[in-house]
Parts: sequence; structure tokens; C-alpha cells
Amino acid sequence: MAIQKLANLFQRLKGHKKQEENTYFVATQFQLMWWKFRKHHMAVIGMSVLGILLVLGILAEFISPNTPFTRDNKYIIGPPQLLHWIDPQGKIHLRPFVYQAVGTRNPVTFRMTYKEDREKIIPVQFFVHGDPYEWWGIWKTDIHLFGLAEGNVHFLGTDELGRDLFTRIIYGTRISLSIGVIGVLLSFVLGLLLGGISGYAGGWVDNLIQRFTEFIRSIPSLPLWMALSASLPKEWSGLQVYLAITVILGFLGWTSLARRVRSMLLSLREEDYVMAARIAGCSDGRIITRHMLPSFLSYLIIDITVAFPNMILAETALSFIGLGLRPPIVSWGVLLQSGQNIRAISMTPWLLAPVIFIVLAVLAFSFVGDGLRDAADPYSR
Repeated sequence: MAIQKLANLFQRLKGHKKQEENTYFVATQFQLMWWKFRKHHMAVIGMSVLGILLVLGILAEFISPNTPFTRDNKYIIGPPQLLHWIDPQGKIHLRPFVYQAVGTRNPVTFRMTYKEDREKIIPVQFFVHGDPYEWWGIWKTDIHLFGLAEGNVHFLGTDELGRDLFTRIIYGTRISLSIGVIGVLLSFVLGLLLGGISGYAGGWVDNLIQRFTEFIRSIPSLPLWMALSASLPKEWSGLQVYLAITVILGFLGWTSLARRVRSMLLSLREEDYVMAARIAGCSDGRIITRHMLPSFLSYLIIDITVAFPNMILAETALSFIGLGLRPPIVSWGVLLQSGQNIRAISMTPWLLAPVIFIVLAVLAFSFVGDGLRDAADPYSR
């Protein structure tokens, strides 16, 4: 009886293994990439972080306790308020709470200093009514994910005007990530188009495109941005400046990808399968898109994933030095303008909180890029 049970178990395991093999052999290329990607733990963590940032950007109005321009005149340049579950008497609360902040003016520096009044506990409530907003111009409401019954809560402190830093960072996530996505898509299309034409056509077309690429790359970045920033009309609205900066970043970021695509196509255009596609009557566009580009998909993925953090860092750096986005637009770079001097950093270090989100986004894109590169590499196991 025991031998029969072991034989049945062996047969079931053998059938399960055979079923897995059949599933593997009939799987599509994207299914194989996804199975390999899931084994890259850091890439999965990076994708989870990017997913959280994406949700924060989409639901910024609902998740943030205030609007980015709401001022708390009773808590100007206030430090972060910490969440607590245990009160001074040792009692555990089921609902998180904060202590009421009491401000006193320093008689020497005349600055307001705040400390927690541990006798006054203010519970944090969920789905509370607050500042009205219009979510993506579609739905008008005043419901926020969390807040206080009276007053405002500031988990990351406030700036010199009493505006909640956590709220402004959440709103800035939408702007900074969208600039990265739109800018990378624009540069990616230009890089593939010009690099593909240059590498496949060759001759005077290749020479013309390469000279234009070298001209773009030879322009010094900082003087170019200073000239472009000065050329933007001062009367432009925040939306117009945002679109202009996004388009400029996209138009200036395609050169590296174009050169990589050109070099790969130059080495592939004389291959036997490309010649066979020509004999079969395939058009040049089909040969490039269906036969040549998929052969170095992993290289394209590397370029895209590297371009995302580069685009975000470029917007942050330009806005930080005043050459990119400018108030009232809220982005990570604009928020960092408050921490441009040592005094601000030493006395109000919480103003550098956007750096945490920038580092998380850059690392997440890098990990996801590593995972996608390994998943798309046909020679990896």
C-alpha cells in the first residue's frame, strides 16, 4: 500500500512537471519576461515603490490633508509632528494621535520654537472634511484621507509661509514624475526615429543626422538652460512653463539613444535574416520595427530606465537653481529651493524632505531597469 501511494505521488509530480514544461514552451515572450522579472526581488520592490508614488500622484488631492497653498499661520516653520499610539501614562490607543504643538518666541533669535504639549492629545481621523478641491477637474469634494477634527496636521513640518510640506511633496510627485514620463517618451520616440533612419539608411542621411546629433551634444548645458529660461515669457502661466520645460527636456535627451540605436542597426542590417526579409518584400519600416529592434530590446530597456531618473534629476536640478519650473508650480525641485543655504539646512532640516522622495524614485527606476534588462536578455537563464 505504501509503495502504491509513493507511485501515485510520483506520477502526479511527473504530470505536474510535464504541464509546467508545456506551459513554458507555449508562453509568449512577455510572459517569459514577466516570470524572469518576478525572480528579481529588488526589481519587484522598486516596481512597488513606483506604484506607490504613482498612486500618490494620481490621488494627491485626496491623500494630502490640505491644498498645497493652505497656510497655517499658527505653525510657521514648524517641525514635523510625530504620530503616537502610546500616551505618557502608557495607555495604548487604537487610533493614532498627535500632541498639540505650543509655540513660543525665542527672546534671542526672535524665532518661533514649538514643543509638544503632552497633556493635550489630538486623535488623527480618517475621511474627514477639509479644504475643498476638484479632483482632476472632474469631481468636486472636500473629503481627505486623514486629518484632524480641528486644526491641521503636519507630518513633515511646514515651510516659511506655514504651508504643509507633506501636502506639497505629494503634489510635487505628480509634476516631477509626469515630467519624467513625458520627457522620456518624447526623447525615446525621437531617438528611435532618428537613430533608426541613420543606421538603416546610411550614406548622406546618416552623415547629416550624426552631424546634427554632435551639434546638440556640443552645446554647454548650463548656458543653454540659462538662455532657454530667459526666453520663456514671464507672463506665461504655470501650465505653459510646465509644458515648455517638458518639451525642452525631451528634445535635448534623445542623442544618446539615437547613437546607440544607430550603432546596433549598422551591425544588424547586413545579417541574413534582414536580407531574407528584404527578399520577402517587407518594407523598411517593418524590417526595422519587427526584425531589428526586438533583437536588442534589452539595450533599449536600459536606456529608458536610465533616462527616467536622469530626467527627474535634471528637472530637480534646474528648478533648484531657478532655471526650470518656478512657483506657483509645485515640484520636488521647486520645494528644494527653500534649502539653498546652510542656515536653512541647520535650523530647518525638514525642508530637505523632498530629497527622500527623489532618492526613492531614482533607486526604484534603477532596480526596475536591472530587472527588466535581465528579463529581456535572451542569453540569461
